[in-house]
Amino acid sequence: MIKLIALWSCIGICSIAYAQVITIVDQKTDEPLELVSIASTQPKAFTTTNAAGQADVSAFNGSEKIEIRYIGYNIAIRSFSELQEAEFVVRLEHSGVFLDQVVISASRWSQRSRDVPARIASISARETALLNPQTAADMLWASGEVFIQKSQQGGGSPMIRGFATNRLLYSVDGVRMNTAIFRSGNVQNVIALDPFAIERAEVLFGPGSVIYGSDAIGGVMSFTTLTPQLSYSDAPLIIGSAVVRYASANDEKTTHFNVNAGWNKWSLLTSFSSSDYGDLRMGTNGPEEYLRHYFVQRQDSIDRVISNEDPLVQKPSGYAQINVMQKIRFAPNNKWDFQYGLHYSKSSNFSRYDRLLRLRNSLPRSAEWYYGPQEWLMNNLSVTHSGNNGLYDQMSIRLAHQFFEESRIDRDLNRPTKFIRLEQVNALSTNLDFMKSIRSRHTLFYGFEVVTNDVESSGIDENIKTGDAPVGSSRYPQSTWTSYGAYVSYQHWIADQFLVQAGVRYNLFSLDADFSNNLPFFPFPFATADINDGALTGSLGFVFNPSEDWTISVNASTGFRSPNVDDVGKVFDSEPGSVVIPNPDLEAEYAYNGEVGIAKVFGDVVRLDLTGYYTVLENAMVRRDFTLNGQDSIMYGVDLSQVQAIQNAATANVFGVQAGIEVKLGGGFSFVSKFNYQDGEEELDDGTESALRHAAPWFGTSRFVFAHEKLDLQLYTMYSGEVSYESLSEEGRATDYIYAIDADGNPYSPGWITLNLKVSCPVSDVFTISGGVENLTDKRYRPYSSGLVSAGRNVILSLRAKF
Repeated sequence: MIKLIALWSCIGICSIAYAQVITIVDQKTDEPLELVSIASTQPKAFTTTNAAGQADVSAFNGSEKIEIRYIGYNIAIRSFSELQEAEFVVRLEHSGVFLDQVVISASRWSQRSRDVPARIASISARETALLNPQTAADMLWASGEVFIQKSQQGGGSPMIRGFATNRLLYSVDGVRMNTAIFRSGNVQNVIALDPFAIERAEVLFGPGSVIYGSDAIGGVMSFTTLTPQLSYSDAPLIIGSAVVRYASANDEKTTHFNVNAGWNKWSLLTSFSSSDYGDLRMGTNGPEEYLRHYFVQRQDSIDRVISNEDPLVQKPSGYAQINVMQKIRFAPNNKWDFQYGLHYSKSSNFSRYDRLLRLRNSLPRSAEWYYGPQEWLMNNLSVTHSGNNGLYDQMSIRLAHQFFEESRIDRDLNRPTKFIRLEQVNALSTNLDFMKSIRSRHTLFYGFEVVTNDVESSGIDENIKTGDAPVGSSRYPQSTWTSYGAYVSYQHWIADQFLVQAGVRYNLFSLDADFSNNLPFFPFPFATADINDGALTGSLGFVFNPSEDWTISVNASTGFRSPNVDDVGKVFDSEPGSVVIPNPDLEAEYAYNGEVGIAKVFGDVVRLDLTGYYTVLENAMVRRDFTLNGQDSIMYGVDLSQVQAIQNAATANVFGVQAGIEVKLGGGFSFVSKFNYQDGEEELDDGTESALRHAAPWFGTSRFVFAHEKLDLQLYTMYSGEVSYESLSEEGRATDYIYAIDADGNPYSPGWITLNLKVSCPVSDVFTISGGVENLTDKRYRPYSSGLVSAGRNVILSLRAKF
């Protein structure tokens, strides 16, 4: 053992002695540039610069083409020998518009976006700092590429290309966040992520099941958190930042800090955020139906309906949250990189605001309806190796454990029974991913994945008058969900301008569920359920790059979603008078997608891009009327409720376009606009068609931007179209209490537009002030399908210190 330790130390010392360190700076200011991407194909190598603008490029030795990329700067291409002649110093020039950037979500490895046949959107840390989003959901929403639905302030459920919730996949540092209890209803798991700790975010549009497996139907949201940075000098690299922020619309008070301590081989990074949000205030100009005239309080052991002194304030909607991240990195040489990450997030209780809007006999139906603390813990160990051997050029191993806890607590008005439902999930995952270049025109991506989820679910029916708390029915059976997957993707440059990429994945999945905990409450004709099945998915895409200033792509892909515990085994009230019960006979659903994209740069000044797509979902798992032991209604809680179950009973289709334009106006000014249109239909129980519930109305954002050195300013609009009563889905019409009322007395979702101003300005080498005003016109609007009305005029002020 002593000899092995000595050998390991020797390798590390030798690697430092022979390290070649590049320094990349701004050509005008000589300011070091952080997170610059440096990539080479032969040999296969990739790295990024640290806060000092430095990176070890020893692995690039002998390369004839090293590409150096940074957003807002011209691409620099150098050979290793040219870098040596320049003493490993590169000065980058500010650029006009361009087509290319480095992305990782398409294959789990860094590659040029022009080499990917699917559409990808990126969100940088600089954009996030300027926009000051309160949550990760708000960060996605501000990008103009993802529509966000909110049932409560402690939430944010993305909609992408007509799909949402368990038909979208979240990836955090390469680990899938989706669990076996991700539901078809709106989910708020994305708020567990801390925007301050996100280095970059990417959205891969369309099916991504070849690389990511189940659930990646509408798209993949890939989040990369802050990477511990090493020092490439004798002195340690000690950097960090601290932020305090206030927002007026919900009396937000947020504090954050992160610190990085890096040496030649070791690095530590700590991040902490704490946020407190009060009740959210809506705008003054908009539909009267959105006003909050009353709320329920329990006073003197009686539920009382209280008149709201200020109907613009949405009571109760406030909550609090903390986020902690600790990372450790060990890089003994330029071949190996070990990283361990601990992520922890916990919220306070937060009210399910839309459920508090429901009425029964002209009174609130619920006295209280809230989520208990949402808790997420992830331990993630990743190992990467640059081998350049017969099996791979680069290899990555990810071992992860995640723990999720969530609960639902509700009690009807003037009734003593409080229903408490608690869920806990332990998720283990292993990912092995490999990349191999075969000569200069062939690249192979392949890998394996194993995921296991153990679900524990329990229920308590507490009597708030007597204090009795007997065991109640649980939302889910005690379950284990397992997935085994293997994939291969092949990329071939047929000519210098023409690329073809094909991929295939096979997945085995199983689910073992024990319903014994619910048999005393519901007479199910089964005690267990076992599902064992497989899914085959694939993709085929083409990219044609006639020149450096335009590209054309065509892509066909399939995606799948295997039945999870939420689909097969849940018991819950989907809507007033209905109860969903388990169905152990489900099969996987499949999506078939085709898309065409084109992007063109005109004179280094104007960039246009357009993508059109069409997706068909078959064997879709949807909620339909059902029977239990021949009965179509059963008692659920204190109500006689229609029996329903998730069934493979529908098809759906969605089509749309995504467009963007960027114009450099000179003098640091530019104009950027993004537009999304989607429309779809799904099959109903009687064979007729209904609007697709998660197909958002057209939406987008348009921005006038001024950027000069470290000063950023944006004046921008965000907007969304109307969804008329005729265009509302059947499920949407059933939740009329969240919509405005049209001239005919029917529910509908009005269109809206907001005007916003954001600015970020350094006041010294240490301090930067940022903030602005959102919703300048104080518009009262509720995004489609949301229960929460968005913020009215919102003044934001943030102070950041960097050291």
